[in-house]
Amino acid sequence: MDRARTAALAGRCLLWAGLVVPGLCAVRLGLSDPRPVWQQAAGAGVLAAATALARRRPLAAFALTAALCLADAPALFGLSYGPALAVFALLLGLRAERTGPAALGFAAVASAGTVRIALGGGDPVPPWLVMTGTLVFGCVLPWLGGRYWRQSRELTAAGWLRAARLEEEQRLAEERARLRERARIAQDMHDSLGHELSLLALRAGGLQVAPDLPERHRVAVAGLRAAAADATDRLHRIIGVLREDDDEPLPLAPAGETVGQLVARAAGSGLPVRCSAGGRPPEPGGVAERLLHRVTREALTNAARHAPGAPVVVELTGGPGATVTVTNGPATEPGSAHSGGGTGLLGLRAAVTAVGGTFEAGPHGGGYRVRAHVPERAGRPSAPSRAPSAPFTRARRRVAAALGAAAGAGVALVAAAAGWYAYTETHAVLEPAAYAALRTGTPLTSLALPDRQIQDPPSDRAPAPPEGADCRYYRASGELFVSVDHYRLCFDDEGHLVAKDVVPRAGGRRSATHEEFTR
Repeated sequence: MDRARTAALAGRCLLWAGLVVPGLCAVRLGLSDPRPVWQQAAGAGVLAAATALARRRPLAAFALTAALCLADAPALFGLSYGPALAVFALLLGLRAERTGPAALGFAAVASAGTVRIALGGGDPVPPWLVMTGTLVFGCVLPWLGGRYWRQSRELTAAGWLRAARLEEEQRLAEERARLRERARIAQDMHDSLGHELSLLALRAGGLQVAPDLPERHRVAVAGLRAAAADATDRLHRIIGVLREDDDEPLPLAPAGETVGQLVARAAGSGLPVRCSAGGRPPEPGGVAERLLHRVTREALTNAARHAPGAPVVVELTGGPGATVTVTNGPATEPGSAHSGGGTGLLGLRAAVTAVGGTFEAGPHGGGYRVRAHVPERAGRPSAPSRAPSAPFTRARRRVAAALGAAAGAGVALVAAAAGWYAYTETHAVLEPAAYAALRTGTPLTSLALPDRQIQDPPSDRAPAPPEGADCRYYRASGELFVSVDHYRLCFDDEGHLVAKDVVPRAGGRRSATHEEFTR
């Protein structure tokens, strides 16, 4: 725990150091206006507080940094604190869950910047365009990048969680398959062995009533019949233990014989059964044929067990799907009627309905009837359903679209700001030759001065103006995006020129062009 806290504290310290360095370098390199040491220390303190709040209160950290940027430059753009603003906007998108507070924060920063620009005087259009571009590129785009990063991490975590769940589901499916295979084997034993034991008991019953059989053999055959019936009951109870009520029945493997062959074999064992078929027979080896074979075998087994000697009729009808109907007459022995509650019929019902068929079993005309209909396309795989969308896919698309829209809007704003900057700066240029020709005492109305004045005069580098004078600043060159010399012209209350001064470019050295015209 202590090691984790130490690592987190070290990370915050490194982040704070990285955010403070740009401000110090900008001042030392002359890329930013010089400021007192106490202002630099105050800025470093604000960044330290924002760094401390960035993990648990990312919106508060962003608000502190935005306030620091607005205090440093009304247009929000500055090399000293601009990188910190972008970093905390990125952390806001990465760590904040909701988007509403961030949108309100951006709106508040834009409103505060607009008010500050309006109260500062001068032409508000250039600084407002710069502020808007800074807000888009320095705040909104990093915030969207943080949101996209957050959603990517959540998507990755969700993917690993889904993989773990799929592995668990696969393990459960394998366990379920083993249980279902056990139930299938149990059902197969119940159907096949029960059927054979019933036929064995039926043949023993036929021998028992044979007139030429000696009495001692008749007693032995009676015991054989009773043993077969007892074995059938025990098999039924054992299979009931092996089966699970919620197991989904599966179609058995092909029995190797058709329904007609099954009926012929039962008739050869002494069961009074006849078969009638009509229509198109089911597909050999298909699910329909296997299910019909299974239904017929179970129905014949029940008839031989519960209604020995009763006539049995098997009707097989083909066409669209296949239907088998097994009907036996009334029972000839007391207490041998069908109960209809055996697991064999329940398993048959579940197997038939699982493939979309219908199953009926119940008393009919004093006897019992079992009917099953299997659809033509039973067991054929259906078309695969469309896979569900991955988590956060739509959210990621919305963020990507917002990134594109913000980038497009930012490019348009930057282009507009650059165009306006170029227009205002090139129309506020006083040529060095014209400056050299100016004489103090000349009225303002007789001077040919540029149409515009610069809106961000370097007053911090200029000498103290005359008391009560109105000063104007002009550029000495039309070069853009670089520091150039400036001219300051001061007029008295009557509009006469009382002072003219040259304000050197950043670094304190005048341009060669100015020196040439002022010698």
